[in-house]
Amino acid sequence: MKRNWELDELIEHFTLLPHELALIEYKLGETKLGFAALLKFFQYEARFPNNKFEIPKVVLAYIAKQLSLEPGVYAQYDWNGRTIKRHRVQIREYYGFRKATVEDVPRVTDWLCQHVLHHNQEFEYLKEAVYGYFRDLKVEPPTPDRVERLIRSAIHTYEEQFFQTTFQKLPVPSLAKLDVLIESITVLDDEEELEQHENRQISFNELKADPGRAGLESVLKEINKLRTIRNL
Repeated sequence: MKRNWELDELIEHFTLLPHELALIEYKLGETKLGFAALLKFFQYEARFPNNKFEIPKVVLAYIAKQLSLEPGVYAQYDWNGRTIKRHRVQIREYYGFRKATVEDVPRVTDWLCQHVLHHNQEFEYLKEAVYGYFRDLKVEPPTPDRVERLIRSAIHTYEEQFFQTTFQKLPVPSLAKLDVLIESITVLDDEEELEQHENRQISFNELKADPGRAGLESVLKEINKLRTIRNL
């Protein structure tokens, strides 16, 4: 969650509505403020804070003012006891969410492979997409570490599927030529050698090498790369 908020943003996202105030009505002090902060954070992020102070001070102050409490009482809210666990259960039920299970992992992995990874594999984008997907499923996402492991596993699965599908589509003659390309260690030295070995395939390392400074030799090498690719 971002740290800086304008007043109109606070009003839009963190104003306690009458039906939300009814949930808080019989709670007192730090328990009241803690519950209200968790409630509005979950409403905005579709997850609970990863730590006690992830909720920005300006947000806490705005919520506390609505409850006629001092923001400082939040520091007394027990972050690890039975009370906060009970609060999380209440908030999940209120919004119709459930906790993530092991069965959700392959579901999210399949969704990433089929709908996301083919057009964007930037990690931060994938994190936002996964959290959005959990929100759509009405599932509280797992811990950040587990989400990152899930994404890395999905990327690995997608790449394996992509490589296997590509491999199966390659004609047998092309596979044989690729094997020769990878195994070849011949190095092109000059124009005379190019003429002598016009039809040879250069090595894979040569094929992916930087062309270097512009010159006759580098041009001839790049021509041979192009010939090799066309031959494949």
